[in-house]
Amino acid sequence: MALIHKFYLDDSYYVIDVNSGSLHVVDEMIYDMLGDADKLQDKNDIINKLKNKYPTEELEEAYLELAELKEQGMLYSKDLYEDIALNDDSENYIKALCLNVVHDCNLRCKYCFADEGEYHGCRKPMSAEIGKKAIDYVIRKSGPRHNIEVDLFGGEPMMVFDTIKEIVDYARVQEKIHNKNIRFTMTTNCTLLNEERMEYLDKNMGNIVMSLDGRKEVNDAVRVRADGTGSYDRILPNIKSMIARRDKSKQYYVRGTFTRNNTDFFEDVLSLANEGFTEISVEPVVLPDESPLSLRKEDIPMICEQYDKLYYEMVKRNKEGNPFKFYHFNIDLNGGPCVYKRISGCGAGHEYVAVTPDGEIYPCHQFVGNKDFLLGTIFDDDLREDIIDDFKKAHIYNKPKCRNCWARFYCSGGCQANNFNFNGDIHIPYEIGCELQKKRIECAIALKSKLSEINEK
Repeated sequence: MALIHKFYLDDSYYVIDVNSGSLHVVDEMIYDMLGDADKLQDKNDIINKLKNKYPTEELEEAYLELAELKEQGMLYSKDLYEDIALNDDSENYIKALCLNVVHDCNLRCKYCFADEGEYHGCRKPMSAEIGKKAIDYVIRKSGPRHNIEVDLFGGEPMMVFDTIKEIVDYARVQEKIHNKNIRFTMTTNCTLLNEERMEYLDKNMGNIVMSLDGRKEVNDAVRVRADGTGSYDRILPNIKSMIARRDKSKQYYVRGTFTRNNTDFFEDVLSLANEGFTEISVEPVVLPDESPLSLRKEDIPMICEQYDKLYYEMVKRNKEGNPFKFYHFNIDLNGGPCVYKRISGCGAGHEYVAVTPDGEIYPCHQFVGNKDFLLGTIFDDDLREDIIDDFKKAHIYNKPKCRNCWARFYCSGGCQANNFNFNGDIHIPYEIGCELQKKRIECAIALKSKLSEINEK
């Protein structure tokens, strides 16, 4: 079905044509004329409705322009992707692997989805042999794909640094043999970094995600050591040293999490930006309702207000020549992800899988430990095809709440793990996540548009 979305931010009126992705920055009259979400109203109806506010001649002229945009497929365009999604019988090839190199952590973060690194099981490191077999597995299952991404994950990966070196060295040999390009990334709390390790990570990691929750008092209330003391003073200098080694061709993110205790997280983003970090991500915690740190529906207005404040701050800093990037405000208005990715999202369960220290395979790291989602092991090519097929088909056209949602091609139906953990079904989106995602998308679109305007001056 045809669908548009309108929103207003920073004295500008925006209209998105959902199916084509076309963005229109319009005046107030055009904004008012586009009243229905799924069709262009009859010209006479629009004129009768708005003639007391705008001159009839201007309304008639504007209507012709809107009708032309519709004819060109830039407004109220048809959905051309449903048949593609519902008739996809392509073979499954893995393009990304989350390698849980250790189920253990030296911190005891109070919001950790992984049970403080233990993943609801025993604390255990991955052996180098299991890691190498996982590399063999992803190469074998990648089919014709040339590029493979391997995320070294935990717990805290730096607890098994020597094992990581063995795995990476092995992968470098195997990628040449099999004509693959393996890009390693790592998520780390940075507490165990030293000069040797930072030099190694800088050389071998395509992206490094470093965890810090913003203000010292916020971080130290939740990212704590085993003895309950805070981690900020240990983490901050290590992150700065790590970033100082990265040239502009190498990615990094300083990644934080906000909880119900700091729904004023704009201040945490600001704190990170003021430390000189230019690649920042501060994301909403996802916890069961019974957790005192979980976000609730009544928190949504406050959180949305923070995203607005962040938008204005980023505009201001760009004008001043002191910009930073915020992960959730990154958006490409000139195409963005391919159609397939916009429909199916991250590919968990069929293009992306997680491997545990024992070699078990799950749809992603957030399903690890839930035996209902155990796909198989790296020692056996016979996986649970029923689970794989279910994840592959869990795209936006098989999620009833997504079919008529304006944000569907931006969020791709949300996180499958969050959907399941809150609703018991990967096909039912996590409601709070949806609302926050919609707000972030609006801010991201407005920011991109505003920065383009600034750069043209």
